[in-house]
Amino acid sequence: MNQPIGIADSSRPKTNVRLTISANNLMDLDVFSKSDPICLIYEKTSGRKATTTEEITVPTWKDKQWTERGRTEVVMNNLNPQFTKTFLLPYFFEETQLLRFEIYDADSPTVGQDLSSHDFLGRFECVLAQIVSYSTLKAHLGKTGQIGAQWRNKDKNTKTGSITIYAEEDEKAEKIQFDVCGEGLDKKDFFGKSDPYLNFKRKFDDGSTHLIHRTEVKPKTLDPRWATVQINTQTLCAKDGDRPIIIECYDHDKWKKDDLIGTAQTTLNELLRGSSDAVEILLTNEKKKAKKGDKYKCSGTLKIWNSRIVIEPTFLDFISGGTQLDFAVAVDFTASNGPPKSSSSLHFMSADRPNQYELALRSVLSICQHYNSSKTFEAFGFGAKLPNQSSVSAIFPLDLQRGTSEVVGITGVMTAYRHALSNVQLYGPTNFAPIIENVARKAQNMIHDSARYQILLIITDGIISDMHATIRSIISASGLPLSIIIIGVGNEDFEKMHELDSDDALLQQDSRIAQRDIVQFVTMREFLNNGQGLYLDPDVIQENLAREVLYEVPAQLTGYMKQRGFQPRPVDDPWRRDSPPPEFDPILDGTGRRAPMLQAPPAGFQYPVYADTSIASAPPMY
Repeated sequence: MNQPIGIADSSRPKTNVRLTISANNLMDLDVFSKSDPICLIYEKTSGRKATTTEEITVPTWKDKQWTERGRTEVVMNNLNPQFTKTFLLPYFFEETQLLRFEIYDADSPTVGQDLSSHDFLGRFECVLAQIVSYSTLKAHLGKTGQIGAQWRNKDKNTKTGSITIYAEEDEKAEKIQFDVCGEGLDKKDFFGKSDPYLNFKRKFDDGSTHLIHRTEVKPKTLDPRWATVQINTQTLCAKDGDRPIIIECYDHDKWKKDDLIGTAQTTLNELLRGSSDAVEILLTNEKKKAKKGDKYKCSGTLKIWNSRIVIEPTFLDFISGGTQLDFAVAVDFTASNGPPKSSSSLHFMSADRPNQYELALRSVLSICQHYNSSKTFEAFGFGAKLPNQSSVSAIFPLDLQRGTSEVVGITGVMTAYRHALSNVQLYGPTNFAPIIENVARKAQNMIHDSARYQILLIITDGIISDMHATIRSIISASGLPLSIIIIGVGNEDFEKMHELDSDDALLQQDSRIAQRDIVQFVTMREFLNNGQGLYLDPDVIQENLAREVLYEVPAQLTGYMKQRGFQPRPVDDPWRRDSPPPEFDPILDGTGRRAPMLQAPPAGFQYPVYADTSIASAPPMY
């Protein structure tokens, strides 16, 4: 880990999402006119802090702290306001970002921090993922009576109106794309031709330059044609069409410093003129020019054509277009976990704290559930003997009662896990290949369009026994719409497992090479005590773990879609969803309940008391 656990990394990919809000049929609380509504938005983020002095921390129910992200203008005398002021929020796929919208009838055009003098009209809570998944989210406002994180009226005859929230990416990543070749470049090698490549540099106001893009080297040619170039216009010139762009052409030398062939200065506007006719740019070598004087013309010509601005589809483009994330989980039931009834077992069910498997399940499920409208998951176990069976099951459906791998919601997964744990015999070995191949067969059926993308979570306590077969199955699946997350629990030495997480080089076996990196591996122990021997709240562990294992998923999804040439469906004509946006529930969705500490708390600490939300006689849920 490059940073302390629990501290948000600002360098991680994020998208700015702009929210636009309107309301309908609000209550009229004014005697001689209609209400004058204003909307305030609060956010309860996962581990990230307020970033501006305008964000105000306010106390709310259950002594939780919320941060005000902003407020709209006051719309005078209107029960159906369309607020013109919008909210710009950073969106992180790997975090649960809980939002609250509150609407008040303002008693004056200016509303201060003290809201007690203004009439409360209604509130609504949801996670940001729900809004971006549907682009437009409509919901009834609540006023009294808390059920989950939404606020509803106990008296159904009392109308509080509704709120509509629109979400869109604030700004797309814009790139300039063009073809480029060189003609008549200077010869720099004594016994052969040059080996040219290009540097594209941004020029700043102080005259300094910075390398933004470098092409590949074209060996032994004075008339090279490089691969199609794509450069982010914000990075290249701050999207300023007239800002100078420096192009350098070098001859690559293997044993000594590269030789400069020539430089040129251009602009974004000039590059874009190559959309119809080829643009010619002369390369100049100042040293050679000074030496030859008037006889010097140039050191070669660059020709640029097929220029255009391209905006590549983003993760949110696909999600807003109806792309669903299918989720499968596989739990390790091998004997190396220890007898479940022993307090030293990784599967031990304590009355006051979740085990590491439960933490891993809930951390990932609580995020992924918002990107599948059915909230249906596939859950498997492996490495155990099932009831009335003498042989080991390499893979079996986790829901033994119904004999199916399909379960609904986090509650369904956790209930199936606990029931299986009390009915199977832990055995072995730890084989991943059967699980990956099973899920890959399902992903194979998704390759014809961008409607679905598969995520597989494997939780294990040990090094796998079939490493060769596992690598083979991962390479075979690397061209499918599939991401694999592996979480190692316990204190095993997982060094060999990092071979599967090919961040530096694509996974390779014999002559076969993976098409892309689809595996993310982490160990749970990195998240348990922050490396300082301190106890941590399970909520914090879950948030940090999810942030680490899921942040690569958006890039993996968009990378696959680009590789296959898929475009997202338009927001107004998305892929069919099985149901409208599912209602957010903080208990079932894993964000509204604070669990006890995972490790021994300090002297005098008292565990909080919760309402009974368990199912049947199952152990407490976290």
